[in-house]
Amino acid sequence: MNLSIILPLLLAGLNNANAFAPFGPSSKRSKIKKTSRSYIDERYSGSSPRSSLFHPIEAPKVTVKSRSKPSSSSNGTIIHKKSQTSAKDWLHSVSSIPKSTILAEIKNPVMTAFAWSTVVAVSHKLMSNSSSMFLKNIAVNMCIPTQIHSFLMSSLGLLLVFRTNSAYQRFVEGRKIWEEILSISRNLSRMLSLYEGDVGDERISRIKKTLAAFPYLLRHHVRAHCLDCNDDVPMKHRYEFPQPVETGFEAEEIHAGASYDQDTIDGPGPMESHYCVVDRRALPWSLLSNRALEKCARAVNRPLWSCDRMASEIVSVPYSDTFTSRERLSMLGQIEKLSNAIGQCERIHQTAVPRNYARHALRSLSIWLLTLPFALVKDCGLLAGPVVGITAWLMFGIYQIGHSIEDPFQKTLRLSILCNAIRR
Repeated sequence: MNLSIILPLLLAGLNNANAFAPFGPSSKRSKIKKTSRSYIDERYSGSSPRSSLFHPIEAPKVTVKSRSKPSSSSNGTIIHKKSQTSAKDWLHSVSSIPKSTILAEIKNPVMTAFAWSTVVAVSHKLMSNSSSMFLKNIAVNMCIPTQIHSFLMSSLGLLLVFRTNSAYQRFVEGRKIWEEILSISRNLSRMLSLYEGDVGDERISRIKKTLAAFPYLLRHHVRAHCLDCNDDVPMKHRYEFPQPVETGFEAEEIHAGASYDQDTIDGPGPMESHYCVVDRRALPWSLLSNRALEKCARAVNRPLWSCDRMASEIVSVPYSDTFTSRERLSMLGQIEKLSNAIGQCERIHQTAVPRNYARHALRSLSIWLLTLPFALVKDCGLLAGPVVGITAWLMFGIYQIGHSIEDPFQKTLRLSILCNAIRR
């Protein structure tokens, strides 16, 4: 018979033992009752409805923290911020249109489309009201059927959606890379703390400072002109640091013997390295010693130099009973993952969306918008200008969003927050 059925019946009999039949001495009955209750409480500890038959279950006390005023923390705690992109925040989204960064970037083509549409609408109005039959014929013949733009809209939308989706995939991939860097840094820091007695306090301090400087160096590596050059730094804190040469795109690679043609090869030409003054007290330079800073300044790939420095420190740890080849290879494996993350960031930064595809989408969008007022002027009249202007804002906005998130490391991802989280 099932034990879960026997035990409740047995306990019920024990509870009524004094009223029905004696089971022996009272001390023995108490001992049996206590043993049975302990077993049942352990078996049904709040996970089964049967537990309510034996003892009352108290609801756990839950402390609810308010989300309206999240407390900031310096140890890397995640702070939840209120999102203003939900449907209930529509008024804030509409009222903040003049402050939109996308609008600031596309205002020139939008204003051009609006001005051109207004000129077409006013010209059509004047020629339609003219007494000259020649001008009236021009006003009639300048109108084109709306079916043409409706037919081309599907192809144009496909171009824009494909570009935006491909750019968003690059954005998500870049965010995953930096999240992996954060996880690897935490794992390596935890392993160093576990083997603190074997590795040594001084060596752990050097490794952790280099690990904290790694994300900043990687940000400088994939974000061109990221060094904050400041000539007002006091002399004792000044340090001349060479600007990293911007990593060029794959389209800029020229085969041996080929001539450089600016018309056929897109992108900037070779960049000349120059020196700028950095503050020795700022991050990540304050994390490095003077000797390490000199070596870092001479390195071409500075985040890779930090990986090499951490690997050399781990290799120099002597063997012991608790620190063997297994622990050494485990730590070196974490550093190898950081080195792989550098290559993944370089791949996203160096591999741009094909220029032919981007330019074809932009040219198609421009031609479609410039010819749109001829299809709307017959039905909309003078309202063709505002209608085309709003349409241009929507279409160019989608195109510009795809262009902005194409390289997620260029001020799209908040790398400074991730860098600070890794350092903490």
